[in-house]
Amino acid sequence: MKYFKLFYLSVFFGIVSILAFFNITYSYYLNLYLNLNTYIYTFIVSIFLAILFYYAKSNDEKKITIYEKILTIIFGYFLLPLVISIPFYFSIYNLTFVNAFFESISGFTSTGFTIFDNINHIDQSLILWRSASQWVGGLYFLFSIILLIDIFDHSFKKSLTNFLSFNKSETFKQALKIFLFYLLITLSIFIILSLFDIRLFNSLNLAMTIISSGGFLPSNNLSNILVNNSQIIITSILLLTSFFSIFLIYNLIFTKNHNLNFFNEDIHLLFYFLSLLIIFFVFLNFENNFSELFLSLTSSISNAGFSLNNSSNNLSFIFLILVIIGGSFFSTSSGIRFLKIYSLFKYSINEILSYSRPKNIYINKHLFSKDSFKRDEIYKYFLSVIVFMISLLILTFLLTLSGIEFESSFKLSILTIMNTVNSSMFGLGDFSFYDLHFMTKYYLIFFMIVGRLELLTLLIICKKFLFKN
Repeated sequence: MKYFKLFYLSVFFGIVSILAFFNITYSYYLNLYLNLNTYIYTFIVSIFLAILFYYAKSNDEKKITIYEKILTIIFGYFLLPLVISIPFYFSIYNLTFVNAFFESISGFTSTGFTIFDNINHIDQSLILWRSASQWVGGLYFLFSIILLIDIFDHSFKKSLTNFLSFNKSETFKQALKIFLFYLLITLSIFIILSLFDIRLFNSLNLAMTIISSGGFLPSNNLSNILVNNSQIIITSILLLTSFFSIFLIYNLIFTKNHNLNFFNEDIHLLFYFLSLLIIFFVFLNFENNFSELFLSLTSSISNAGFSLNNSSNNLSFIFLILVIIGGSFFSTSSGIRFLKIYSLFKYSINEILSYSRPKNIYINKHLFSKDSFKRDEIYKYFLSVIVFMISLLILTFLLTLSGIEFESSFKLSILTIMNTVNSSMFGLGDFSFYDLHFMTKYYLIFFMIVGRLELLTLLIICKKFLFKN
């Protein structure tokens, strides 16, 4: 492959340079000079790479292949965090390269694992940079879905056509739509949190964390930020913005054609969420602390993963299952995706019934949808589950070899692949990443990236390079 679709990456280096400039301005404004030079270095490097990649882009009009698209995204998942790691590496906290890169990868993939034992001892500008790394990572993930739209089945692609056009000549307009809407939602979350008397600095960091489905917090404990039930409830509700499709609100308000087929996935997700809400409220509300349980629920299904310190971890297995299921296809959450699992379940039941009652006809179709899902789509979903299970087994084995007990290795593997932060509700709130062997950190770095890529892309790459004719 001659080119990596360099224009695509140059845009994100430009965004990183803007975020670095914002941190420079913020540091000057509040007289935070401890790590100021690191953001200047980042600004220079990112703006240089943005210009270099822009002018080095290919003038060849040949259509880029799916393999080139996948490799472009993978390349970005390594190179962009490398630039983002500059403020960590050159900060006053004496981080090694591995620790700095681990922190930046964890932020860019919206995972939230951190090597810092005490966030309260970090200066505000670096805390803001951690949150910004999640924000740009969530945006990169959304753009990556659009770039790889060809590998997904028709039903998922059709759910986006109410907002996006896939005409090549419209590429810039579509990208601008996503960016502006992502920015608008972030600002809306920030304003809402501020209205509920959450400190402005915490509101800004939480807004970038929530929209990106990340796990970085501006404090050691979420209970230091959310001090009353109303703040807990509104934060829980706002976490749903990274569970449903990012364009759900737009489609409801601004589109004239409210065809239920366009809302197929979100309607399923709504019923799924309401069912979980009833089950948790009626059967699992053991300590009558529903506001805290509600936060853990929405944090799990949105793959954010953070919780209050007093969250009960006796439900950790249930929360892990919810993390694996995930949310909407076009959202910043990870997970296998609810609609895939639902489709597999419904298809399997129909297959069993067709053998037990061969005279009956069973249609594999979602509720509120006119389109039936096809056999090749089911194969894709099944392969996604298989790849997840293989990845889970491999990472669990590697972490166990690294000296981590099996239960913690298994839980940590799920959270890594699903890009969800470790917290007390999973029984891993006190887990220290700083003390891990450097090879273990590299394992986690690799699988955090694997989790952020659509699992089918791994199969496509394997097919390309391992099964050449």
